[in-house]
Amino acid sequence: MLNRLADKAGVFWDKLKQFIKQPRVKRAGAALFLFLSLMLLIVFQFYPERVSLKAGEVAPRTVKAPRSAVFEDEAKTEELRREAASKVPKIYDIDPKVLQSIKRDITKIIGKVITASKEPHEDKGTALKEALPFSLPEGTIRALLETPEPKLRQLERELIRIVEQVMADGVRQEDLAQARRDVSDRINLLSLEPAEKALAQAINRHTLRPNKFYDAARTEMLQKEAAAAVEPVEITVRAGEKIIGEGEVVTAEHIAKLNAVGLYHARPPFGALTGVALVVLLLTAALFYYIYQQRREVYLEPAYLYLIALVIVSVLLVAKIILAIDVRQGAEISSHLGYAIPVATAGMLLAILLDSRIAAVAVVITAILTGMMTGNDLRFALAGFLTGITGVYSVSRLSRRGDLVRAGLYVSAAAAMASLAVGLMSEIPFRVLLPVSLGFGLVNGLLSSILTNGALPVLESLSGITSPVRLLELTDPGEPLLRRLLMEAPGTYHHSIIVGNLGEAAAEAIGADVLTVRTGAYYHDIGKLRRPYFFVENQMGQDNPHDKLAPTLSTLIVTNHVKDGAEIAREYKLPRKIIDIIEQHHGTSMVGFFYQKALEGNQKDAVAEKDFRYPGPKPQTREAAIVMLADAVEAAVRSADQLMPGQVEGLVRRIIKDKLQDGQLEECALTFRDLGLIAGAFARVLSGIFHNRLEYPREAGKEEHSDGDSSEPANEGAGHGQAHASGAARG
Repeated sequence: MLNRLADKAGVFWDKLKQFIKQPRVKRAGAALFLFLSLMLLIVFQFYPERVSLKAGEVAPRTVKAPRSAVFEDEAKTEELRREAASKVPKIYDIDPKVLQSIKRDITKIIGKVITASKEPHEDKGTALKEALPFSLPEGTIRALLETPEPKLRQLERELIRIVEQVMADGVRQEDLAQARRDVSDRINLLSLEPAEKALAQAINRHTLRPNKFYDAARTEMLQKEAAAAVEPVEITVRAGEKIIGEGEVVTAEHIAKLNAVGLYHARPPFGALTGVALVVLLLTAALFYYIYQQRREVYLEPAYLYLIALVIVSVLLVAKIILAIDVRQGAEISSHLGYAIPVATAGMLLAILLDSRIAAVAVVITAILTGMMTGNDLRFALAGFLTGITGVYSVSRLSRRGDLVRAGLYVSAAAAMASLAVGLMSEIPFRVLLPVSLGFGLVNGLLSSILTNGALPVLESLSGITSPVRLLELTDPGEPLLRRLLMEAPGTYHHSIIVGNLGEAAAEAIGADVLTVRTGAYYHDIGKLRRPYFFVENQMGQDNPHDKLAPTLSTLIVTNHVKDGAEIAREYKLPRKIIDIIEQHHGTSMVGFFYQKALEGNQKDAVAEKDFRYPGPKPQTREAAIVMLADAVEAAVRSADQLMPGQVEGLVRRIIKDKLQDGQLEECALTFRDLGLIAGAFARVLSGIFHNRLEYPREAGKEEHSDGDSSEPANEGAGHGQAHASGAARG
C-alpha cells in the first residue's frame, strides 16, 4: 500500500516537474512573480502600529508619529478659500442701450402730446388718451393740449437730463424704486405747471428701468482667482510628536495626521486593494504583451522575463526603503523623499542588459508604481519617468567605463530639473525647492549609478547575459589573461590589438556590436598561450620548431590553439559570446602551408584535405565573422612585402573573396553590402598601420636590418593561420 502511494507520488512529482519546466509555464510564473511582488510592495507598510479610528471615537491608546511629515490641511485650506471667494463683490455691467431706449421713449411720449395738440378735429383729448401709454386725468389732458410746444420741448430736455444724472452710475433692479423716487424729487424741484409735472411723473414711472445687470461669469472667475490665491495650509508633524492621546476624541485633524505619517488604516480596505490589484494587473499585462509583440526573442526566453521582473521589483523595494527613512530634523525634507527614488536604475540596467525599448517601457511602469507607492503623488511619478528615460538613453551606447559615470551625472541633472519643475508647478517656495532639488538630484544620480554598477555582475550571473560593462572590463590591459598574453606571447598580443582595431572599424561600418568584436579580437588567440613559440610572431628570431615536425603534427599543433583557447576562456570564466568567437574565428579554414608541404613530400595519395582544416564551427554571427576576416587580413598583410595603398585594398578584398568562396561565411548574417563596407574599413585602418616607410641612409659597416617580422608572404587568401604557420615553419 505504502509502495503504491510512493509510486503515485513519484509519478505525480515527475509530471509536476515536467509541467513546471515548460517555457509557457515559466513565462506565466514570471508574470505571477511580478504581480504578487508588486502587490506586496504597494500594500505592505513598514509601520506595524497602524490604527483604525473614526472621527468621534475615543482613542484606546496614545499614538506618536514614527517619522516627520508635512501635509496640507485640506479642510482648513478649503474654508479659507471659500472665505476669500465670498469677499469678492458681485460684478455688475451698465448697459448703455437701456438709457438710450429710455430717452427715446421720453421723446416719443412728448412728441405724441405735441402732435395731439396740433390735430384739427375737436376730440383732441380722446386722441391723446389713446396715444399715451399711461392714463392721465381729464383736466391734465386738456391742460397739456393747451401747453405751447416750446414748453413741452423744454420739459423733454429737463426730464432727459434728470434721468441721465440718476442713471449715470447704473440702476440695478433692487435699486429701481429708489431711482424713481430720486427722479420724482428732482421733477418736483422744477418750475413746472401742474399738468407738466403730472406728465413728467407719469413718464418717470412708465419709462425708468434698470440698466445695471449682474455679471455671473466674471464674478465667478474673480472668486475662483481669489480662492486659488490662498496658500495651502500646511501642517507639520515631527517624529516623536504625540498625534492623539489615550481617551481623546478622534477628530478629522487627527486622522489627517495619522494618514500623513502612514499610520492610518481606513476600514475596510477591500475597495482600495481591488483597485490597486487591477492597476498592477493591467501594468503587468501591458509589459508582457509589449515584449511579446515587439521583442519576441526576449519573450521566448523565460530567464529574461524573470530578469525584467526582478529589476522592477528591486527598484521598488529600494523606493520603499527610501520612503521609510526617518528624517527627524527635517519634515520638509521628508515630504520630498520621493525625488530620491532611483527609477533610472531600472532603465539603465535593462538598457545595458537587454534593450532600450524594453527599458523605456519598464521605466514608465516603474514610475507609475512609484506614484502609487507615494500616495498617488503625480510629482514623484513624473520625476521618476523623466530620470528613468534619461538613464535609458544615457547608457544606450556604452563604449567606455566613463559612460556609466556620465550617465549618473545626466540622471542627477534630470532629477534636479524634474523636481524643480514639478515643485514650481506645485507652488512650493523657492527657498525650500532649490536645496531639495539639487540635493535629491545628486542623491538620485549617485544612487542610480551605484546600484547599476553593483547589480550588473549579479544580474549577469543570474541571467547569463554579458553586458557592455563586462566587455569593457575584459578589454582593460590589466585583465589577468591579457597580461599573460602580453608577457608570454607578446607577438600574439600585438597581433590581437591590431585585429581589434580592424574589427572595431568594420563593426562600426555595418552596425554590428563593436564591443563584442573588440573583446573577441583581443581574446581570439589566447589558445597560443599553451605553446607560444610554435607561432611565428612569438619566436623572436629563435629556431622554428616546425622544421623538425611532420606537416600533420604541425597542423595539429596550429589548429589546437582554437580548442586550447576555448578551454582557457572557460577557465577564466569569459562570457559565452567570447568563447564562441574563439571557437569560430577560423571556421573550417585550411592550413594551406602545411597541406602544400605534405603534398610536396610525395604523399599525395595519403594526404586528405580534411586533415589540414580547422575543426570549426564556422562563424555563426556577424561579430565572429568580422573577427575571422580581420584575423586573416592582418596576418596576410603583415606577412606580405611592402604594399602600395591601392594594393592593400586589393589584397583585403581578395582574402574576403577567398573566405566567401571557401564557404566560411555561409552560416552568418553578413550580406554582400556588409562585405564591401568591411573591406573598405579594413583598407582604411591597414593603410594607416602598414604605411610605406622612408629609407634612411645607413652608417658604413652597419648590417642591414629588417623593419618587420621575418614572415614572408603566405599563399594568397591563406589567412592568418596559414601566414603564421608559413612563417613558423620557415623561421
